[in-house]
Amino acid sequence: MELEDIYEDAENENSKSSKRSLDRDEDVIDDEETDAHQKWTFSQIKRKDRNRRGSVRCVLSTVCFGLFYALLFTVNIVLRTRITADTDLLKMRYKNTVYEYNKCTEMFHVNYSNLTSEKDPFQNSYKSLMQKNLELETRIKSLSDELKNKHSERVKSNGWHSFFISSEEKSWSDSRQFCRDRGGDLIIINTEEKQRFISSFKERAWIGLSDIENKGNMKWVDSSTLNKGFWDKNEPNDNFGNENCVEMLPLKPILSNWNDLQCSELRTWICEN
Repeated sequence: MELEDIYEDAENENSKSSKRSLDRDEDVIDDEETDAHQKWTFSQIKRKDRNRRGSVRCVLSTVCFGLFYALLFTVNIVLRTRITADTDLLKMRYKNTVYEYNKCTEMFHVNYSNLTSEKDPFQNSYKSLMQKNLELETRIKSLSDELKNKHSERVKSNGWHSFFISSEEKSWSDSRQFCRDRGGDLIIINTEEKQRFISSFKERAWIGLSDIENKGNMKWVDSSTLNKGFWDKNEPNDNFGNENCVEMLPLKPILSNWNDLQCSELRTWICEN
């Protein structure tokens, strides 16, 4: 009996132990299920929190966009109003400018027509005056040519030939040719009396003396040799080696007023016939 009791007690003890083990397993399972449920609940709460914050952000973004759009709309209206006002002002100024331009153009045409109608008498008078002026110029030119062909001044004295002083200027050679074309030649001064007489003309002029043919040997145009000269002080000096013709300087003393000069210089001249 004792062995059976022992075996029965052992079985009961094993049964209790198994039961306690099962209870512990169930408790562990319950604890795990509780933790999983808590984790899922916390995850759901975080998801809802994120969704709520996303909704708030979306609302705030929508509000800001709406305010920005309202601001742009207001600025657009203000700018359109300003542009419209400026455009109207420019149109008004343009119309005023066109009106003033047309008015000025009309006045110009009227004044031009009036001036044109008044111009005809003046134009006729102008043409008449121009014609008279042309006639006077032609007459003056004719008289001038006539005077050039005549002696500017003619004198005769005690058997001397006639003389004249030109009214224009030429070189020594052209002056001599002018005299020769008219049957004379440049003047020859071989006496003091003639020197005094010619000096009274008071013109700076060529005379018929040069050393063109023989350098340093002054001769008259009739090839006669110079016997007595009425030279200015320090003349002839043949300055630069090319002063080969002689002029008279009436402003110098009467008996010392000759000067040698380059033959190409332009001077009046005295012809003798």
